[in-house]
Amino acid sequence: MTEVRAIVMAGNGTNCEMEMAYACRLGGADVVDIVSIYDLLAGERKLDDYHFLNLPGGFLDGDDLGSAKAAANIYANAKAGGTDEALREQLGRFVEAGKLILGVCNGFQLLIKLGLVPAIEGRYFDQQATLTFNDSGRFEDRWVNLGIDAQSPCIFTKGLERIELPVRHGEGKVVVGSDAVLESIQKGHAVLRYLDAENGEPTQDYPANPNGSVDSIAGICDASGRIFGLMPHPEAFLHYTNHPRWTRESRQEEGDGLAFFRNAVDYLRENL
Repeated sequence: MTEVRAIVMAGNGTNCEMEMAYACRLGGADVVDIVSIYDLLAGERKLDDYHFLNLPGGFLDGDDLGSAKAAANIYANAKAGGTDEALREQLGRFVEAGKLILGVCNGFQLLIKLGLVPAIEGRYFDQQATLTFNDSGRFEDRWVNLGIDAQSPCIFTKGLERIELPVRHGEGKVVVGSDAVLESIQKGHAVLRYLDAENGEPTQDYPANPNGSVDSIAGICDASGRIFGLMPHPEAFLHYTNHPRWTRESRQEEGDGLAFFRNAVDYLRENL
């Protein structure tokens, strides 16, 4: 394939679409379109025309029903283009075609409430976990240290071990539906974990773990590694000057987050 086409969803409270589109371009995508959810509903755009779906951060529908819950209902049930086809059917074809989906912050909340992650045993559109209010009871805006599970199949984190990214959320605590779901997530689905900066070990201690997520989980993928949701913002660390300590520390020019998008585009060129 010579052309990678990325779609970045916008509208109804999304506020990180420009940064995510820029990250896709830097990562090597040939076409990057910022598309309103209403364009999908009107049938003016279709997910079938793209290879890489990006769900950015923000406050979808004001989080009035809980983070991204209202949007999850739209994606699961709303009809597209005046037809009887629900957006869910377009999403299903997207997944079956081996394409990639990345959900960041509010986008992760959307993925997990749609049941696209963790999707244990391939059970897509079956919600098995959720993201709820931070243990601190407040909105957290800080940088965190993250460890990456080398055994995870996640396409986006290939070749990475430990990174720093910012978080900014009020509902980022991962809660699972059962012990069985947690055990399954721990077998390769838990891509990212919050680390203690001093000893490099996963932690439940605040503020290194900013929300109290079970097992320090910061990001989850499906079994294929092609659908990935995380609370930290990779699109917010694309250049070393994005880091708050850039004047005091020697760093490579590229920020840690850019690798996520490069890995996605490289995978698509090689496999689709």
